[in-house]
Formats: sequence, structure tokens, C-alpha cells
Amino acid sequence: MTQESQLVQFGLFDARVPRYTSYPTAPHFDASVGATQFADWVRVIPAGSAISLYMHVPFCRRLCWFCACRTQGTSSDEPVRAYAEVLKAEISLLKANLAPGVTLSRLHWGGGTPTLLPADLITELTGTIFDLAPLGPGGEFSVEIDPNEIDAPRLDALAAAGMNRASIGVQDFDIEIQKTIGRDQTYEVTRDAIAEIRARGVKSLNADILYGLPHQTPARISDSVQKLLSLSPDRVALYGYAHVPWMARRQVMIPSDAMPRPEERLDLFETARKLFLWDGYREIGIDHFARPEDGLAVAQAEGALRRNFQGYTDDTAPVLIGIGASSISRFPQGYAQNASATSAHTRAIREGQFSTHRGHVFTDDDRLRGRIIEALMCDFRVSSAEILRDFNVTPGALNEMYSRAMDAFPRMLALDQGGLSIPEHARPLTRMIARAFDAYDLSKAGHSSAI
Repeated sequence: MTQESQLVQFGLFDARVPRYTSYPTAPHFDASVGATQFADWVRVIPAGSAISLYMHVPFCRRLCWFCACRTQGTSSDEPVRAYAEVLKAEISLLKANLAPGVTLSRLHWGGGTPTLLPADLITELTGTIFDLAPLGPGGEFSVEIDPNEIDAPRLDALAAAGMNRASIGVQDFDIEIQKTIGRDQTYEVTRDAIAEIRARGVKSLNADILYGLPHQTPARISDSVQKLLSLSPDRVALYGYAHVPWMARRQVMIPSDAMPRPEERLDLFETARKLFLWDGYREIGIDHFARPEDGLAVAQAEGALRRNFQGYTDDTAPVLIGIGASSISRFPQGYAQNASATSAHTRAIREGQFSTHRGHVFTDDDRLRGRIIEALMCDFRVSSAEILRDFNVTPGALNEMYSRAMDAFPRMLALDQGGLSIPEHARPLTRMIARAFDAYDLSKAGHSSAI
């Protein structure tokens, strides 16, 4: 039986499953977590500890049709400036509840388009953030940069503030594909933006590229990947495009009949994957690639790779606080999400309270299953010794969980004294195998294709 026929047998090309950037996944959050609980969780962060901070900027000059992120278009800076004032007020509110001496292991600006912020706002916001908590030793300050929405003053402001990692969204360099997904961004514009970033001493560069886009073929994705490789990013996220027009209405602009079939999506992924491996990148989890010296590759080699809402990370901070509309925070106690609508978020902050409107409090079972799923997604292996050491589960109960997964995926999992693992031939099924450890009802929300 060929690998593809095995994958067909297990329903890879028909399944829709979570990406497992959290557990439980966001559709299972509810109103049981609010602003009071969020504040309580912030207050018990130990003094002098290291945390991570994510800042969401929901504005874009133009809305790309392929994007399913929580964003809104604006042609002027007026709403952006008003939003920046709300962010500063939110940070001040956070500071009033945070113990002294806290530092940042990671600071990430995402969106939307963070580089839509004018240079003076970049300087003001970074000053406010670092007054809350400075970047700790070895800390990273990363920013998602749109090559079409950046200039020298903004890059100067980011570099002066300490940005040391930049993230560039490429998606695809093919002109026809770009027009079909509403994302015009030439190779030349991208190349020049990267040159300007590096000229300011920013040494670390991430790039995102998509497979499964309309009109995409192996030849076209090969061309785009080789162009990307010529720019020498330190790490690359090779994400599968999630065509979910029932959730992201702007995607109705993309013709469904131009989409590659699931079997073709796998071929596109494998084509790109081989090019990255041939160029010396290490394969990280299910969809990332990194140079051997990059932090992700080092974390993978040391067994310290983790997964969060930005995908794979080498950040081991126990707390991630999200600021801005729709941002999600992760605490040891659970998840908390800010109001999704900018208006509702703004209203809460102006009233002097956090805008947390939903979340999830972890149970012991959540923590156990969440770690098993994370281990499978990061390492393709679950260490029984680690699970038995860190969680309140008996060897018999753990083996029963393993057995149920093995029964669901015969010949696709290996079990030995060390634990459960996914052999290389079965790794396209990783998200589906992770689903076997998910105790929540998948029917509550639509998810993206398993491949």
C-alpha cells in the first residue's frame, strides 16, 4: 500500500481538524472567564518573573481576501491613533496589577498590520511597554512587517526601540495568485524591505508562505520558494491556506473552483518541503523550517520546542499576555480573550477595566491532554516518563489513551517503553492523531483542512 493510499484510508483528504495552537481550542472558550478573573491571574504572576507579551493591531490599509484574521481597513491614521491611546491605557491598567520586576522574554506585534503605526506611535508604544516590563536577557522583540506598508522612519523607530526579529508575510510571489487572493506584493518590494531591515542590524528574519492557494501548482510554488530562499530567512512557516468563507466572509472573493484538491495540496506541501530541506533547513514540527542555528532548531534539538497562538516557539515563559482587541492570553490557570470588536474593547478600557469577555479555566484533564497534543505536534513523540512525572495520571490510564489512538490509526503509531511516537510516513496525519486525544466536541466549530 502506498503512503498516499494509506493517508486516503485514514481520511486525511476529507478531514477538517484544529491546528492545535491551544488546547482546548478557542471555539470552546466561554463567558466563565471575565475581566475580574483576568486581573486576578495577572496579580499572582510572581515578582521578578519573565513573561511574554503580544500586542494586536487590527488595522490594515487594504484587506487581503485570503486572510481570516480579525482585521479592519482604514485609509487614515485617525482610528489608528485613537487605538494607540487605548493600548497605552490598557498597558497602564496592566501595570497597576502586575508585580514589580517582571521582564519580557518575548514581545510580538501582530495584526492586522503593526507597521501601519506611524513612527511616533511606534516610539510611544514601545516606551509604554518597556516601562511596564523591560526586555529581559536574551529577549526577542519581533514585529510582523508588511513590505507594502513600511518606510525608513518606521524602520528606524522599530530598530531604535530594540526590534531584533522581523516577520514578513510572503504568501506567494506568483502575480496571478496574488491577484486572486487580493495580495499584491512583488518579489522586488519584499527583497528591498528585507534589505532595509537588515541594514538596521536586525539579524533574525521569519517568513510565511502558503500552500493550497488558488491556481497554485508544483511549478509555481517551486518558483516562489526558490525566490524566498534567495532572501535567506532564518525560519519559514509553510502554512496551509485555510479556505473558510463561512467564517471569513472576504474569502468569498476567491473562486472556490480555482482551489487545489486535497491530494494536490499534499503535493504542493511536499514540493516546498523538499526545497527547504535541500537548502539546509531543519524541519520543525508539521509546518516550520529553520536554519540549524535558529532558536527553533536549537529548541527542537533540546526538547524545548513549544506551541502557542503564533505557531511554534522556543519561548518557555509560563505566561503570555495579549493586549489589544481579540488578543488571547495564556496563564497557568487558563486562557482569557479580550473583546473581539475594537469598539467593545475600547469601551471597557476607557471605563478602567480589562475587556476580557471569554476564556477557559484549565482542568487537570486539560493540562494532561494539552501536553500530549503539544508533544505530538512539536516532537511527534510523547514521553511516558515526562507525562507520568508531571501529571496526575496512572500508567494504566495513560496506556489506555495510547491504545485508543493506536486503534484509530493502526500502523500509523509506534509504542515502546519510552512512549508513543508518529513515524515519518504518518506525519501528515499528525493533527488528526492529536485529535484522538482531544476530549472536546469537534462539531462545535468549523476547522481547516487536515492537509
